[in-house]
Amino acid sequence: MPNAARGFTLLEVLVVVLIIGLIAALVVPNIVGKPDEARVEMAKVQMHQISEALTFYRIQNSHFPSTDQGLEALVTKPSGFPEPKNWGPEPYMKKIPADPWGNDYIYENKNTDFEIICTGSDGREGGEGLNADIYLSRL
Repeated sequence: MPNAARGFTLLEVLVVVLIIGLIAALVVPNIVGKPDEARVEMAKVQMHQISEALTFYRIQNSHFPSTDQGLEALVTKPSGFPEPKNWGPEPYMKKIPADPWGNDYIYENKNTDFEIICTGSDGREGGEGLNADIYLSRL
């Protein structure tokens, strides 16, 4: 038997291509959905960090920032009512992050509690699925 180079037959190549196609058909749909799920989880993490800063703000100032003062009260000393008498000396956060879709978080003071809202992938209140709002309430 001569020691000649042996190549793949057309049938072997087609079987390998078929196997790769089947693997891709199973794996790709699972990978494609993950970035959106990761953004939702990142929004929850960021909202929790903001909540921690708001809680520390309240500990020092006996109240949460008003809705008008907003989350910027965690970065720079706010003016207006209620005045934070013990703000700082360092900011509670270096900056307020945008949500994973690039939108601002919505903050609402509820007197002794607060609510933080992420408007989801569409950037508008309401919606379903990935467009659904994400809430963090301390009610």
